[in-house]
Amino acid sequence: MAELITSEDEQLETLKRWWKEYGKAIIAGIVLAGAGVFAWNAWQDYQTSQAEAASQRYQQLTMLMQQPQMSAEQREQATTMIDGLESEHGGTLYAELAELMRARLAVDADDLEGARDTLSSFIDGSEHAYLNGLARLNLARVQLALDNVEGALTTLEGDIPTALEAQAAEISGDAHAALDQPGEARQAYQDALARAEEQDQPLSGVRLKLDNLGVEDAS
Repeated sequence: MAELITSEDEQLETLKRWWKEYGKAIIAGIVLAGAGVFAWNAWQDYQTSQAEAASQRYQQLTMLMQQPQMSAEQREQATTMIDGLESEHGGTLYAELAELMRARLAVDADDLEGARDTLSSFIDGSEHAYLNGLARLNLARVQLALDNVEGALTTLEGDIPTALEAQAAEISGDAHAALDQPGEARQAYQDALARAEEQDQPLSGVRLKLDNLGVEDAS
């Protein structure tokens, strides 16, 4: 029995020495681990709240942009909302969508150069393939309106998602028609119709553009 007591006493003393040496470090580790979990949960909650805020702001912006005729005050309000999404939620999908709306505001205000610059910057900075392609289509349209037909064709040479190929082909047809190249324009319009049928997409006005080119020269 004495040996057992001695053994227990030795073990207790060993445990006390071990705890004195390492106990604080263990407690600190537990506290840090708990703090890490708390910080991660807080970060997740923050991200969720930020996403919800960005979504709400974007919805408000789209409702404002749906006005058939925006007043100068409404355009100013929309610009402020776009700036807010950019500054507070930059890098999110909502901020990129808002930047495309900035270009539309410029077009509505007959500021084609401003729209061109906005879309060009967007293409250089966006990594979202679909939105990048959409920006290319809009930039090509703006370039056509600025009589930069060759520039529009060059823009369309960039990466265009499959879902947007029909629209890209139609714009290409418009560019060739502006260059008085009926053969190339006809081919582009036909390609647009074929791709629209493949994607089951409505593409109004293209057949009329084909008719306006007249009968293809058989020679």
